Amino acid sequence: MVDKKNRRSFLKSSAMVGALVSASPLGALHEAVERTTKPSMPSDLKITDVNCGFIRGGNGLFVKIETNQDIYGVGEGVDATVGGYHIIKRRFARILKGKSPLNVHRLCEDMRRAGVFGGGQSGAYVATLTAVESALWDLVGKALSLPVYQLLGGKFRDKIRVYCDTALYQNQLPGPKEFADNALMAKDMGFTGIKFDLDQRNDPSKYDRYNWTASPGELERMYNQLAAAREAVGPYIDICADMHGRYDTVTGEQVAKMIEPLNLMWLEEPIPAENIDAYKKITDSTSTPICAGENIYLAHGFRKMLEQGAVDIIMPDLQKAGGLGEAQRIANLANLYYVPFAPHMVASFLGAMASCHVCASVPNFMILEWQIYFHTNPMFKEIVIYDEPQIEDGFITVSDKPGIGVDINMEGLRKYATEGMPFFE
Repeated sequence: MVDKKNRRSFLKSSAMVGALVSASPLGALHEAVERTTKPSMPSDLKITDVNCGFIRGGNGLFVKIETNQDIYGVGEGVDATVGGYHIIKRRFARILKGKSPLNVHRLCEDMRRAGVFGGGQSGAYVATLTAVESALWDLVGKALSLPVYQLLGGKFRDKIRVYCDTALYQNQLPGPKEFADNALMAKDMGFTGIKFDLDQRNDPSKYDRYNWTASPGELERMYNQLAAAREAVGPYIDICADMHGRYDTVTGEQVAKMIEPLNLMWLEEPIPAENIDAYKKITDSTSTPICAGENIYLAHGFRKMLEQGAVDIIMPDLQKAGGLGEAQRIANLANLYYVPFAPHMVASFLGAMASCHVCASVPNFMILEWQIYFHTNPMFKEIVIYDEPQIEDGFITVSDKPGIGVDINMEGLRKYATEGMPFFE
């Protein structure tokens, strides 16, 4: 039996508390929230359309996934994305439309399995899937008002250290002075890590453009360039060198051994990524750390490389390796072998921030690539929307905004859209 006196006292005290809350700033906030129109529950969220656009000759893919609640997600893929329009519209969109975006892993597995006989192991299929997967994470983050790193399990760090790719391309035949000047410029900009390219197709000392063995003149040129950069910035700035997989095992071993006194952060891809045994031969021959992985897809592609200790550092490209969830799996796999995770990154700031969410979410993150074009090419500011400094003193602060935290500027993208390719239609 209910005690009427006690019930009356409870209601009276509740009314008094309610009056006090209403009279307070907290009460005003509560009332404002109650008056605000709310979307339907996330469980009612459904994908209604998937569209895409291309820049950079089709090598830069941007995806937008729309829903019945006017919430959308955006993602980016790079390099192996030419032809991705038809993969998205003829295959992925058909799988996604009408589905809830909240089951990211399930949807991506459905899309990957749909391509088992159509290239679903690597290349254009996986690079295109990567952009769609990233857009799904962005969409879910916005729907749940959570940043992507939180969806990935939380973060180990708030800021992501980046190194500057100087883009001092060898086709311009730069000498040691150019290497030194660019190293100093990057250091003055606040970077604590710098990367240079060593491969030079038109090197006057090259005997044969098809032969992958470097001549003595080429070896001397490489050493002198890197030595000048090291002398310019001193011993406490990290330097790494990229050979873009354009040499053979003999040359890889020679260069790695030759530059040991320069204490590089790593030597990147002296040979193509396909032959893991050859990589191990180079890695075992030197104290210079060997890094590879920008052209390897999915966690499957890294398994044997890690099992055999073929490289010291892995550098998957998170805009083509399979997506943000797959990138976290790759990093966690590498962590079992105590191998650092240093992602390759040649995307826009959307892709850079998406990468940052993954880098924040794993323990073995080392450093992320950053391109000098963010500072020199206005396109990369025009195609994205982000209202905070992109980078400060060589670090990117991981966004706490829902989703990735960076949006695409449709008009900016349209300005640079690849001619002859559909643009978000």
